[in-house]
Formats: sequence, C-alpha cells, structure tokens
Amino acid sequence: MKFRAVFTIAAVAMLSACGLNSVPTAEENAKAKWGEVENQYQRRSDLIPNLVATVKAAGAQEKSILVEVTQARAAANTVKVSGDDLKDPAKVQQFAQVQGALSLSLQRLQEAYPDLKSQGNYTTLMSQLEGTENRITIARSDYNTAVQAYNVTIRTFPDAIGAKIFYGAKPMVLFKATTPAAETAPKVDFGNGN
Repeated sequence: MKFRAVFTIAAVAMLSACGLNSVPTAEENAKAKWGEVENQYQRRSDLIPNLVATVKAAGAQEKSILVEVTQARAAANTVKVSGDDLKDPAKVQQFAQVQGALSLSLQRLQEAYPDLKSQGNYTTLMSQLEGTENRITIARSDYNTAVQAYNVTIRTFPDAIGAKIFYGAKPMVLFKATTPAAETAPKVDFGNGN
C-alpha cells in the first residue's frame, strides 16, 4: 500500500515534469508573438500610405501658395516705371496692377502662414516611419525569443518526453528576412522624382 502511494506520487511528479503544461504554453506564447509581428506589419501597411498621402496633400496646397507668391513677385519685377513714365497713365496703371497682385499674394501667404505645416508634417512622417520600423523590430525579436524558449522546452529533459509523446512537437522556425515581400518597408515617394 505504501509502495503504491509512493509510486502514484512519483508518477504524478514525473508526468507534471514531462511538459504537459509547459509545451503548449510555450507554443501558444510563440504563436501570440507571431500574431504581434503580423499586427505590426499590418499597422505599417495601413498607416504609412495614409501619412504619405496627407503630407503630399499639405505640401501641394502650400506649394500652390508659394508658387503664386513667386510668380506675382516675378511679374512685379518685370514692370518698371521710370520718372518719365509717370506721365503715362497706362504704364502707371500696369505697375499698380502687378504690385497689387503681389500684395494680394503676400496677404494670402501671410493669412495662410499659420496653416503652412508641411515641414511639421514631414517631421511627423519621419517619426512615424522610425517608430513603425522599431515596433516591427521589437515584435520580431519577441517572436524569436518565444520560439527559442519553445524549441528549448521541447528539446530538453524532462519536457522533451511529453513534447514527443503527447504533442508530437516539432521545432518552430525563427524569423529570418530572406525575401523582399511583405517584410519590405514601403517606399516613401512624394512624386517629385527624388
């Protein structure tokens, strides 16, 4: 009777040390970490094109204002009125028109200046790009750490016994960037040929 109790306790201890719980726990942890890798790639796929489009739109709006001011300034510099031309009403009128157009453009620029934010948008985009790539790097590193823990669990005694007998466990594969497919960061293109 005593022998049976000792045998039962020993058998329970051996079974509990055979990876019945540690193997599936390690496997599920690695799968969850992989899910986070995929989540970060999806975040990048969703976020970056939208940020680029926003920055491009803001930059285009600002560009049109600045181009208008530059053109008005150039036009204002082409019309010259000398002292002798002050008696010609058409020349004075032409000079007044181009100067007025420049003043109007400068006024638009001054009114829009608080809304000219493309530099800040580019800075935000760069920060988001860096942060996104850092998140992906951390997620891949966490996944590889979880896979390493799982692979060690299924290969070391006594968990290897339960891993083989109960689960038929096989090692998981570490993340390795070998193809330029989904793992390739998107190209940021503002359409200006650079």
